[in-house]
Amino acid sequence: MNQIRRFQRILILSLLFLSVVAPLVFVSKLKLLTLLGRREFLEDLYRATYLTDTLKLNAVEQEGAEELEEPNQVVYTEKIFNSTISYNSEKNNGSQESRIAGHRDTPLERHGFDQDKRQHWGAQQKELSSAAQVSKNTHVYSERMSEKKNIKLTNNKVQEIKDQIILAKAYLKIAPPSSNSRLRELELQMREMELEVQEANRDSDLSSSALQKMRHMEASLSQVSRAFPDCSALAGRLHAMKRNTEEQVHSQRHQATYLVNLAARTAPKGLHCLSMRLTAEYFALSPEERKLPNKNKIHHPDLYHYAIFSDNVLACAVVVNSTVSTAKEQEKFVFHVVTKSLNLPSISMWFLINPPGKATVHIQSVDNFEWWSKYKTYQKINSRDPRYTSELNYLRFYLPDIFPALNKIVLFDHDVVVQQDLSGIWSVNMKESVIGAVGTCQEGKSPFYRMDMFMNFSDPFIVKRFDVNACTWAFGMNLFDLEQWRRHNLTAVYHKYLQMGLWNVGSLALGWLTFYNKTEVLDRQWHVLGLGYNSGINRSEIERAAVIHYDGIRKPWLDIAMGRYKSYWTKFLNLDQPFLQQCNLQA
Repeated sequence: MNQIRRFQRILILSLLFLSVVAPLVFVSKLKLLTLLGRREFLEDLYRATYLTDTLKLNAVEQEGAEELEEPNQVVYTEKIFNSTISYNSEKNNGSQESRIAGHRDTPLERHGFDQDKRQHWGAQQKELSSAAQVSKNTHVYSERMSEKKNIKLTNNKVQEIKDQIILAKAYLKIAPPSSNSRLRELELQMREMELEVQEANRDSDLSSSALQKMRHMEASLSQVSRAFPDCSALAGRLHAMKRNTEEQVHSQRHQATYLVNLAARTAPKGLHCLSMRLTAEYFALSPEERKLPNKNKIHHPDLYHYAIFSDNVLACAVVVNSTVSTAKEQEKFVFHVVTKSLNLPSISMWFLINPPGKATVHIQSVDNFEWWSKYKTYQKINSRDPRYTSELNYLRFYLPDIFPALNKIVLFDHDVVVQQDLSGIWSVNMKESVIGAVGTCQEGKSPFYRMDMFMNFSDPFIVKRFDVNACTWAFGMNLFDLEQWRRHNLTAVYHKYLQMGLWNVGSLALGWLTFYNKTEVLDRQWHVLGLGYNSGINRSEIERAAVIHYDGIRKPWLDIAMGRYKSYWTKFLNLDQPFLQQCNLQA
C-alpha cells in the first residue's frame, strides 16, 4: 500500500515537473527556430534585394553611361551597421531590438550559438546593410537619370518655336501680296518668338506666356498656308529661292577668293616702307661701303651653299637668320640671294646692317646674267598671277649656269623657316640622282599631288613617257647635284618641255617632267609643307621638322597669314630693329 502511494506521488511530481519544464523547453526551442528562420528569411531577402538592385544598377549604367556622374563610393562604418540593424529589427519586432543589438543577452548565446556563428551572423547583417545602401545609391542614380531625361524631353517646345520661326520666314519670303494683313501679324509674332527663344535652352527657360504665343502663331501660320493651295507653285517658288541663294553664295565665295588673292599679290605698306628706307640708306653709302664681307668664299665648292630667289627683304632675312641660328658651323654657310635690280639695294643694305654671324651672304641681280635674255620663254604663259610669270620662279632651272663653280647647292623658297642644323643634308646619298626632295605622293597626307593634276595625260607624248602613278615631290627645300645635272643636260630638257606646253601653269609640274626618274625622295621630316593654306597640320609634326614651308597664298608676312603658325616665322625677326619700328612692322 505504501509502495503504491509512493509510486503515485512520484508520478504526480513527474507530471508536475513536465508541466513546468516542458513549456520552457518548447518556448526556448521555438525562439531558437524563430531566430534561425528569421536568419534564413533575412538571407533570402538579402539575396533578392541584392539581385534586384544589381539588375537595376546595370540597367541604369547601360542607359545613361554618358550622362550620369560617377557614383560616390560608400564606406560602411560600424555606425551604419548598427543603425541599419536597429531599423530592421524595429520594423519586424520592437522587442527584438535589444536582444539583436546586445549580443550578451541574446537567446542565441544561451542556447549554444558559438562565436564563429555570431561572426557569420554579423557578416550577413553587414551584407544586408551594404545591399540597402546600394539600393539607396541606385535610387539616387535613377533620380538623376530621370532629371536628365526630363531635361532632354522638355526641350521640345523650344525646338517647336524655332521650327515655327523658320516656317514663318519662308512664308514671309514667298507669300503673295493679297495676304499682307496676315503677314504683318505673322511677322510681329515671329519677332516676339525670336525674343522668347533668344536665350532659352530648355522649356523651363520660356516665359509663362510662351505657350499661348505658340498657339497664336500656329493659327497665323495655318491661315497664311491657305494662300498656297497649289503645292506645285509653292515648290517652284522654293526651288527658285534655293537657286537664288546658291548663286549668291557662289558670288560671295568668288569675291572672297578674289580679295584673298589680291591681298596675297599686294605688298603690305610696311614692307614697301622698309624697302624704300633701306634703299635710301644703301645709296647714301660709298661704293666701298656697299660691299659685303667674305667675298672669297662665294665660289668655294667645299662649303655649304644655299640659294634663295626672292624680291622680299623680310623673307630673305628670316631664311638666313633661321638657318644660321641652328647651324653648328656657321663659317661654312654661304647664302646666295638672287633678286631683281630694283630690290638689290634694300636686300644688300639689310645684310650690311644685320650681318648673319659668321656666315657669308652673296647678293646678285638677275639683270647681271647676260645669257638670261635668250631664255625668257616663260613670258608666253598666260596668267595674271605673278607666281606663275615671275622670272625668279623659273631661275631654279638654271642653277648650273648661275653657279658654274659649285658641285652641290640647296635651293630654298623664300617662304621657309629652318629649325634644325642642316649640315646632315649634305651627306645624303643621292644615288646619282639630280634632286633630293620630300615626296607628296602619300595617300592621306597633305599635300597630296598626282601627275595628272598638272599635266594632260590624254596627250600621247605624256602617256608614252610618264607614269601617272609616279611619286610626286615638292619644291621649297631641295638638294641639287649640279654635276649630275650637267651630265644629263637637264636645262635643255627643261627648255623642250617648256616650249611644248604640256603642263598647266606653274613650275612644279615642269620640275616633275624635267627631273623625272632622277629624284631621290628625302625623309618627310626634312621638309613639312602647308603652313600657308592648311590649318590642320599637327603641331608636333611642325616642331620635329628641319624646314617648315609656308607654301600657299597666306604668307607669314601678310595680314591674311594663319595666326597659329605665324610665331614660327616672326621669332627670327628682330622687331626692335629701328627700320622695322619706323615702318610699323609688328608680329
